[in-house]
Amino acid sequence: MNLEQKIEALLFYKNEPMEIKTLSKLLNEKEKEVREALQNLANSLENRGICLIMTEKEVSLATASDTKDLIEQVAKDEMSKEIGKAGLETLAIILYNGPVSRREIDYIRGVNSAFILRNLCMRGLAEREPDSKDQRVFKYKGSLFLLAHLGIKNIEELPEFEIFKKKMNGSKEGLEEEENN
Repeated sequence: MNLEQKIEALLFYKNEPMEIKTLSKLLNEKEKEVREALQNLANSLENRGICLIMTEKEVSLATASDTKDLIEQVAKDEMSKEIGKAGLETLAIILYNGPVSRREIDYIRGVNSAFILRNLCMRGLAEREPDSKDQRVFKYKGSLFLLAHLGIKNIEELPEFEIFKKKMNGSKEGLEEEENN
């Protein structure tokens, strides 16, 4: 497998912008070689349904501009549908655990949640913000629109929120005690 294929696979898997330096480290390649491979990949994706979007520091896969009308129609159709069981499950995780990273959501659900998170953000039900501890990671939280839609003023008004938080804090304290012993 050549370098372009590896980069394409990583960008597809991550489904979010990646720093070129990070790609270089992951692939154990010099940044100059990664940049050359990115240019080759961009050229090979011309006249295709996807393209490469690049800044000086980051790169991402995206749909080609020629597919704009098609993608808008599909997105419009998706927005008119219910969010489904997976969407509700993900929203519950975000509301009761948030702000929470995609990795944590994936761990709790046991599946990749990138598409659902994107869908929830597009609908305005969830928001993402950079993690203060690691700027490469995003944390997801419920939006003000979601709280208004649910008819609550703050997260603490969610059913059994305090019970859940006490159990979670108790689990964390129990884990901390085990680690200290």
